[in-house]
Amino acid sequence: MGRKLVILLTKLAINALALVVVEAIFTGVRLKDTRTMIAAATVLALVNSFLRPLVIVLTLPLNVLTLGLFTFVINALMLLLVSWLIPSFYIASFGTALGAAVVMSLVSFCLNWFLRPANLRIELHRG
Repeated sequence: MGRKLVILLTKLAINALALVVVEAIFTGVRLKDTRTMIAAATVLALVNSFLRPLVIVLTLPLNVLTLGLFTFVINALMLLLVSWLIPSFYIASFGTALGAAVVMSLVSFCLNWFLRPANLRIELHRG
């Protein structure tokens, strides 16, 4: 149970860091404070866990037709949903959300590759 919690917290930290990078790159993305960043990362993780798979299945023909590029549109819509749910997290337009979705995907991919949260080992040394 502890290992799964560490993996979950690592993935939430990766999402939060990706949101900070997106806010630094795009002027149309604003996070009010650190609490907003944590709340947005948590809600985004929940939306991506429960709603995104359903939307991907429903848009599968379009996703196949675009060779998977429509996934970025879905990710942008998920970001817009989170910004609608959390008033202190602001995204200016759909174009900004689309760019943010691409950057978040790249940042998350790189951090997941370097950190490899599924392969984390927890060692306790008693001395």
